[in-house]
Order: sequence, then structure tokens, then C-alpha cells
Amino acid sequence: MGLPEIVEVARKISVMVRVQGPDPKGLKMRNHAFHQYQSGITTLSASGMLVPDGLYDVGLASRVRGDDNWSGAVVVTVASVVEPFLSLRRRENNSKGQPELISGAQIDILMEKTTRAEDTEGLDREDPCWLSAQLLTLVDVPGSSLALQSLVEASSGLLGHGWEIGWSLASNDSSAQNFTGIQSQRPMALEESANPNLMGKSLTKFAVLGVPLFSENLPNIAVSPSIKRGDFLLAAGSPFGILSPVHFINSISVGTIANIYPPGSPNRSLLMADIRCLPGMEGGPVLDKSADLIGILMRPLRQKASGAEVQLLVPWEAVATACANVLPEEPKKAGLGNGHNLGNPNSQGKAFINNSDLNGPVNSIVKNPSCPSSVTLEKAMASVCLVTVNDAAWASGVLLNSEGLIMTNAHLLEPWRFGKASVSSIENGIKSGYPRPSGGSKKQESEDMGPSISGFRECVTEDKFVKYSSSSLYSGHKNIRVRLDHTRPWIWCDAKVVYISKGPLDVALLQLVHAPDRLSPVTMDFASPPLGSKAYVIGHGLFGPRCGTYIFSVISSGPVF
Repeated sequence: MGLPEIVEVARKISVMVRVQGPDPKGLKMRNHAFHQYQSGITTLSASGMLVPDGLYDVGLASRVRGDDNWSGAVVVTVASVVEPFLSLRRRENNSKGQPELISGAQIDILMEKTTRAEDTEGLDREDPCWLSAQLLTLVDVPGSSLALQSLVEASSGLLGHGWEIGWSLASNDSSAQNFTGIQSQRPMALEESANPNLMGKSLTKFAVLGVPLFSENLPNIAVSPSIKRGDFLLAAGSPFGILSPVHFINSISVGTIANIYPPGSPNRSLLMADIRCLPGMEGGPVLDKSADLIGILMRPLRQKASGAEVQLLVPWEAVATACANVLPEEPKKAGLGNGHNLGNPNSQGKAFINNSDLNGPVNSIVKNPSCPSSVTLEKAMASVCLVTVNDAAWASGVLLNSEGLIMTNAHLLEPWRFGKASVSSIENGIKSGYPRPSGGSKKQESEDMGPSISGFRECVTEDKFVKYSSSSLYSGHKNIRVRLDHTRPWIWCDAKVVYISKGPLDVALLQLVHAPDRLSPVTMDFASPPLGSKAYVIGHGLFGPRCGTYIFSVISSGPVF
């Protein structure tokens, strides 16, 4: 399916959700990147997805409303856009059943109507219209919440690697202002920021809305049958929507699936995407290259120290499992027929079982990286390894040959040379990188990261390629370990330095002390790729070695300049 066809499907099921209500103190816009505040009324917006009939029980809305004669469509959006307007009783007790909004609050959706007109010479004419919506229920997705919580907790001991929710614009400290605009704020409330459990629940909660709309006019889409790292994805949403709805409705972003949690498991709970999304796109649908549904966009995780964002989305299977009592219809997966029960965790995601993430070693990559197949990317992933220094700092490495020669960054070993940090801060950062439990040892801490195949602890050596001399600081505390992902389970090996570039190139070479069998060195192509061709980058990003139990390397893509 071509890109225009995928965009057309996405625009038909994507909507903008507007929630407004009385806010005399001007507090309800807190933790939101943008809002409108006029005459004591606060208005917030996010994106949402019109759920086609095949993905839910069409009698849901009428049952919740208690009106058998009511018929309409269902919209799924993020709960964060409606929670500020919930009644105090609902917010304090988190009671079950249909949630109540405060008096005067209302929810509307803006959907894009596209018609073909003779006077436009074949161009689409957009005619958005607002429809009133009713809040039916709020749904927690515990699988995704626990996945997010485990990732945040795993890196919580690292110096400067705390996490917050939301874009860099969001904050918890805004005041009432009689204007329409964007607030430069912090990402989330402090109590949520300090509590991974609350963070996970807040980020993975969804709202289900009922809309008086004929849902049979929606496209008949299926759930994506397979999700792999490096796969194409397309997201539709309305960034900064309420600031100018007609201009921002149903903006399109494209990217790739960067990572999957849990790795190598048929039950996918959380996806990371290499995609550029803006505030207000949360809640929008994400489709694959066949216009099948992958999942729903969420607000990103944001690293406190660097401000770097990790865009997240919840797979539709996780939403459907959590909504088993709300969306009891068994949505069919593309290519799997109607018998694939997404409400049963034991049968969920069987299409993933043959994913090569679960298989044994792979050995090389093929040429033509501008349009690689999934097999090509999987082979390239096996050549990328995780390099750690003192079980604190980390970087990515590329396996160059079957004898265990690895290329990595020089700043991992000599950060002060590249302006990364001072010598004293490096010493302090490494020493305080992982808090050791009382009575614990460095050996116990190292074993937490995985088994080592050797007991080698020296990293300063001479090599037949290059003689390397280090300073006393460098030789005093370096413990270099490499995680190899060419087989399952992965293995940890000790490594030694053989070369560090003294020039402007940020390059170093390491040698495995004992190279295991059947390594997967990269197949190098020295030809220059054409400008504009697509390139993939594979590496270990913001989530470090402590997250190794939960996550593999990350894939990003972009054009060659």
C-alpha cells in the first residue's frame, strides 16, 4: 500500500478531542504543554482514534448510557486530557463505573470530512466539524504501566538519568492568563515524577468516549499481525490543535519502530518509536505499511538531565486486553482471521512467536542499506553490542571481525578530551553511577547485569595493532565489559583497549579478552551512499545496561545528507 493510501486511512479514523470547563483559579492546564484560558474557562485538546466496528462491541455505548436506542461510534483518547475536569469524588475515590465531569464541562471531537469537488481539480477539500461526545469510562492498561515502571526503576540509580513525563514545554506551575498560547513549563507533577508507579499509570491510562456518529462509514482496518524493530509506522494527530484546529487537525508523522518491550516476547506491552511527534498528538492512531493498526500514541518520556525525549506508544493488543470488559469484541488481526483472541493473554500475539528475536545467531548484513529488509536489519542488530565502563557509563559498539575486535567511541574512555565532563566529575559519576546496597560488593553488582565469560579485570594493555599508554587515572578504575546480542540469551565478555584516536575522530578500538564462537561481525561497504537515501542507525541509547533485562538496541532512521 502506498503512502497516500495509508494517510487517507489515518485521516479517516483520527480526530481531535477538545475538553473545556470552568476553571476560576486557572489550575486545570497544569502539566499540559498548551491550552486556552478565557473568561474563567480552560480548554485542553489532544488527539483520538475513532474505533472501527471490527475492533469493539458496537453495543458498548448504548449499554453504558443505559439507552438501548442510542447508537454511535467510540473514540479512544488519552485520559490526561479529561482528568482535570473529573468531579472531585471521582478523582479522590477513583470509583468504578461511568466517570462524572464537573458541572459545565463538555467534550467535543473534531473530525475531518474530506469531499471531492469538481471545482478543485481533483484536490481534497477539508470541511472539519465538531461533534459532542460523552465520557463513557476510563481504562488503565496494567501491562504497559508495569513495563514503563520497570524501565524507569531500572535506570533510577544512574546519576542524572531520572525521567519525567511530557514534552519539554509541559510544567506544573502555571497561573491563569487571559490569552491563548503555549506555556514553557516542566513536564509533570513532582509527586508523579518521583514515583515510577504513578508515572506508569498516568502515562498509560485512556479515556473511552461515545460519539453520535455512524461508525459503519469508517474504514475496515485490522490489527497489525507483526511488529518488529525497524518497521515503518505512520502516526496521525493534531499538534497544538486547540490553538488553531483547522490548521493543525490530522497532521502526519512517519518513522520506525525503535524498540519493543518486552523483547523477544509474544505479548508486547510498550513500543518506542523513532518519530517526531509534537504536543497534542498523544491519543492518535499509529498504522503500519499496510494501514493496519499498531497502537495509540502516548506522551513521551523525557530525561531530566538532557531533555531528550523517548516517544512511546501502547500496542492495540495491550489496550484491547485491558478493555476486555469495555471492548469485548474480538478484533481480527490482518492475516490471522477472526479467531485471534486479543482478550486472552495466552493467545495474544501468536504471530510474533516466530520473530527472529527468539532465534539463534545471525552473522552478517547485506549491501543496499537504503532499503533493507527486516532480515537485513536483524542481522545488523547482531553486530551491535553494548559497551560499559565500570558498570556505569555505556555506549554502543560494532563488532568488526570474528576475533572480537570492536569499534566504539573514544569519549566513553576519555570523556574529558571531548568536553563531556571534567576528570573529577568522571570519577565521581562513575563511583556514584549505581548505588550499591549495604554490604554489597562490586562483584555482586556486576553479576546483576548478566553472566561474564571470563574473570579478566585488566583493561590497559599492549596490542599487536597499536601500543596504548594510559594515564594513572585511566588505569586506576576501568572495568570494560561488552554485552553481545548475537545469540539468546546474550552474554557478557571482558574487553581491553587496543587503540584510542588522538585526533578529532571520536573512535576507539576494543578487543574481547576471550571471543566466543559464532560471532556476528558487520559486513562493511565502503561505497558512499547516495544523498537522500535512507540510513538506519542501531545502538544503545538512553536506557543503559541496567535496563538490559527489558530492552534491546534501538533503531533510528533518516536520510543521508
